[in-house]
Amino acid sequence: MPEGVLHLSSLIGSPLLDSANERLGRVDDVVARLDDGEALPLVAGLRAIVGGRNLFVPVRNIERLEPGGAHLSTTKVNLAQFERRPNEVLLRGDVLGRSMINVNTARLVTAGEVELRCDEGVWCVAGIDTSFGARVRRHLPRAMRSDGAEKAFVAWDQLEPFVGHVPTARLRLRHRRLAHLHPSQIADLVEAASHDEGEEILAAVGQDKELEADVFEELDDEHQLEFLDERSDREVAAVLSRMASDDAADLLLEIKQERRIPVLELLPVTKQRKIRKLLGYNPSTAGGVMSPDFVSVAVTATVAEATAAARKRDLSPEALHSILLTDRSGALAGLVSAGVVLAADPKTPLLELAVTSPPSVGPEAEVPEVARLMTDYNLVSLPVVDTEEHPIGIVSVDDILELMLPEDWRRRYGLARE
Repeated sequence: MPEGVLHLSSLIGSPLLDSANERLGRVDDVVARLDDGEALPLVAGLRAIVGGRNLFVPVRNIERLEPGGAHLSTTKVNLAQFERRPNEVLLRGDVLGRSMINVNTARLVTAGEVELRCDEGVWCVAGIDTSFGARVRRHLPRAMRSDGAEKAFVAWDQLEPFVGHVPTARLRLRHRRLAHLHPSQIADLVEAASHDEGEEILAAVGQDKELEADVFEELDDEHQLEFLDERSDREVAAVLSRMASDDAADLLLEIKQERRIPVLELLPVTKQRKIRKLLGYNPSTAGGVMSPDFVSVAVTATVAEATAAARKRDLSPEALHSILLTDRSGALAGLVSAGVVLAADPKTPLLELAVTSPPSVGPEAEVPEVARLMTDYNLVSLPVVDTEEHPIGIVSVDDILELMLPEDWRRRYGLARE
């Protein structure tokens, strides 16, 4: 076979010719195998229409592929009806014109054209052309097609195809590649994708339950409900149990009212207690946006003791921005940022590094007041205290930003699609 690049659309519909250059039928599709062991999928053969039947032509019987024709090395073809084998995809039927994930840019791209490449006699799928021109050209009559100036090539090894619709595909989106993306990027992809594609993404990240929970936290309300409505109460509770308590409480209020109590009762007791307490506050107050998960140590603690206390807690990074100090009565006595703690000598008393009498608010404080305090004091987190000045939660700057921005700020469809 000659070396070179071949566009899929230039081959589809072209004549299938035997070794005597006699026409046997026409090329209907190209079959490739999605194997983990290959960086680029190898072409397994062609699906051809011969005498009105769909037949499989193995790649070993192909002498050459070129624009406008497929030439065989034999005069005979197997007349058995075409059947997919495990992990085989049809490049025209399953890839061309469909969305894929560019894992380098965390964007959805559309395969306007599929490029095949022959290296040392072996045909493989080199990548796709995502340009608008490629989509237009493949619908033109063959004589009017040209490569054109516009081209946006993406190598296959940068892509993850959606194959949930492929009957024999055992492979789905590879979790290990998606796991390199930030949860907010994955959420953007879910929101930009179709429902079935979104389900495929969530199924892939669901192999890591913590990552799945992080992605759900980043989804907008509409998409959270879209994907939770189809899950059982137990499955919903499993997702909520891994989410931050404040995010879980917000999401619980969004699901159907008749499901709230059953789902809540399936949560671990400690998580239930935290969520029930959060649900008692007005959502537009500090109590409604605070997280009950934070690190608090005695005012006499050292840097080493504070670090050990933080390590023992299974908390999100946002909950570790600040460490709270409390006096003997449990009242708030100081606040020190995690950055200061990391830079200090482990034996240093924490009180020497702390801001004493730090600003704080009660749970009834309204969000604008919380935002004002955090801005005035350049805080990334603000303690929330009860009537006896005992810390009961902490408000992070990201929670405030989410509330202060316009309601449609999460309408990011298009940002995750090229």
